[in-house]
Amino acid sequence: MAFGKTIKIFLMDGDPNGRMSCELSNWTGKAYKIPRIKIKECSDRDDLSNTGVYLLFGKDDEGKDQVYIGEAESILKRLHQHLVQKDFWNETIVFISKDDNLNKAHIKYLENRLHSIATAANRYKIENSSTPTQSSISESDRAEMEEFIEYIKMLVNTLGHKVFDEKREIKPKQKQEIFFIKAARGADSQGEPTSEGFVVFKGSKAAGSTVTSITSSFQALRQKLIIDGVLVQKEDYLLFPDDFIFSSPSTAASIVLGRNANGLTEWKLINGTTLKEYETNEKQPR
Repeated sequence: MAFGKTIKIFLMDGDPNGRMSCELSNWTGKAYKIPRIKIKECSDRDDLSNTGVYLLFGKDDEGKDQVYIGEAESILKRLHQHLVQKDFWNETIVFISKDDNLNKAHIKYLENRLHSIATAANRYKIENSSTPTQSSISESDRAEMEEFIEYIKMLVNTLGHKVFDEKREIKPKQKQEIFFIKAARGADSQGEPTSEGFVVFKGSKAAGSTVTSITSSFQALRQKLIIDGVLVQKEDYLLFPDDFIFSSPSTAASIVLGRNANGLTEWKLINGTTLKEYETNEKQPR
């Protein structure tokens, strides 16, 4: 639904680190990206007193991304409350309607759906203490709100946050090329390259042990992934309970194999084509 839209971003303070307003062509919605330290300056924006939904972004003490998803009948008033009530966040992205046609039922629906999408994406730690209640709205309103959500997802990504993005980038109607690694010590994984690096799929298995020659940084990363629950210890292997994005195919391969590895040659299609051959067209899949 969001294809073919022109995104217009305005630097409200003439500063790329300051406040921004963001709109899409032929859309009644509008977004604001506001640093926490600029909230007090937003009294000049009358439309921020409108009904809408908002996301608070920050990081925890370990540097992991966090988000709080909320709704309010007066966005600016609620943001001022959060300056006192919540200290984890350093910026917010707000969504309102330019023609002020979002009512309480609409924003409760949006809040619930955005919370569900962010939970399913499992990229950010969600700070909401409970799942927001979904309001009951008409079928036509629901269709309109689902379209509104698609635009929210597009703009949140454009403004620097992948909180709603699935880790796998291949869409159902596209041809999906899955790469495999199967080796000693229980390694048996599947994944695919993405614009962020390489995603290893949920249910994949990493080797249960490492070789003595593995680089210390990879050994440390494996231990951290175990501590963080990205890898779960089983009898003779480590399990990925969810999709996980590595910075590169080689990092993914090294963690999966428990040794130093070149991901461009270790990851292969079912027909034996390596990732390197696939990306450079040296050998076309059969």
